[in-house]
Amino acid sequence: MKLHALSLAVLASLSASALATESVDPLKKAFIDDSKVNVQFRLRYEDVDVANVDEQNQTTLRTRLTYQTGDIYNLFALAEVDDVRSTDDEPLIADYEYTQINQAFIGYRGPANTLAQYGRQRILLDNQRFVGGVGFRQNEQTYDAFSVKNTAVEGLTAYYAYVNNVNRIFPEGSGKDEHKNETHLVNVNYKGLEFVKLSGYVYLIDNVNVAAFSTDTYGVRATGDIKLDKLKFNYEAEYAQQSEAGDNPVSYSASYYKLGAGVNFDAFGAKVGYEVLGSDDGKAGFITPLATLHAFNGWTDKFLFGGKGNWENGIVDTHLIVTAKVAGLKLLAKYHKFDSDYGDVDMGKEWGVSATYPFANHYSVGLKYASFSGADEGYAFSNDTDKLWLTFQAKY
Repeated sequence: MKLHALSLAVLASLSASALATESVDPLKKAFIDDSKVNVQFRLRYEDVDVANVDEQNQTTLRTRLTYQTGDIYNLFALAEVDDVRSTDDEPLIADYEYTQINQAFIGYRGPANTLAQYGRQRILLDNQRFVGGVGFRQNEQTYDAFSVKNTAVEGLTAYYAYVNNVNRIFPEGSGKDEHKNETHLVNVNYKGLEFVKLSGYVYLIDNVNVAAFSTDTYGVRATGDIKLDKLKFNYEAEYAQQSEAGDNPVSYSASYYKLGAGVNFDAFGAKVGYEVLGSDDGKAGFITPLATLHAFNGWTDKFLFGGKGNWENGIVDTHLIVTAKVAGLKLLAKYHKFDSDYGDVDMGKEWGVSATYPFANHYSVGLKYASFSGADEGYAFSNDTDKLWLTFQAKY
């Protein structure tokens, strides 16, 4: 009798749960209950002084609204809109007034830890040296693409994307804002080993609009940390080989390699690096047209390939970076010495400093300054240049 009563009670409970489950509106759950909304504001003042050209300054405010649904039958969607207001459009400063969709894609969480996305999306691979989002600029670089990522094997991430359009940082109507592509990106990284993280990649870029950006690149990368008492040593080593692809008018082969080593002690750190974007005997140099270029080869952005000497001679970048954290303030100082890989061109030097202070969970303020000088005359990068940025950011 007691067992019968218990069975009835369990059955009644299960029935009630089933009825409650059936009463849940999956659309309401996905689009309202489980959805996420984020708002960001980034206010920036930038001053650029290029010797013998001009000094310009600009204040911009970017507002970003991001909405992501919850899952419904393993499907979800994300939409992100950016708006930038500016005191003026200055040709020496790469931020412009615009309102546009920064991201808009549908995602699917498939079996075996597989994530697929279709639409306009952010693609950030490894350290963004080859494929990134140029997140420092107010107008981010995003990709119209189909991508799939799998993490079924512990420590292993396999990624593939087919890109048919690159939404670049330049303004609409400039002729540089979009590049049609027929590009394949493959990246596999493994971090299951104690002292090393390994990456291998194949980037087959076919740029329909700018044939000179069409390249095939194959590379490997290794990074790691080693702890010894209070000291933490870190290192990186990378090698890649590149050749022309698609309708690129120049037939060439060039190498890339980078070596770096650093040490951290408590709140202080230092790192030295040596990076070479090689040249094929002055015909053409190794390029990274989808990279977050501002993060490499100096903050003054003197080597955004395309001008005389920026491309064909290659770049050798020897640099030193020192960091510190003091009372919540993040400090960084860096120095670069640039030389050509081909020929004997002194490509100048740059030093830079930055300070960032995050506070109250949602806010941060930052100052950054960089100064470039000392290059041989007669090249696109020759003019001495100073740049200053003041930034306030809020995220909710």
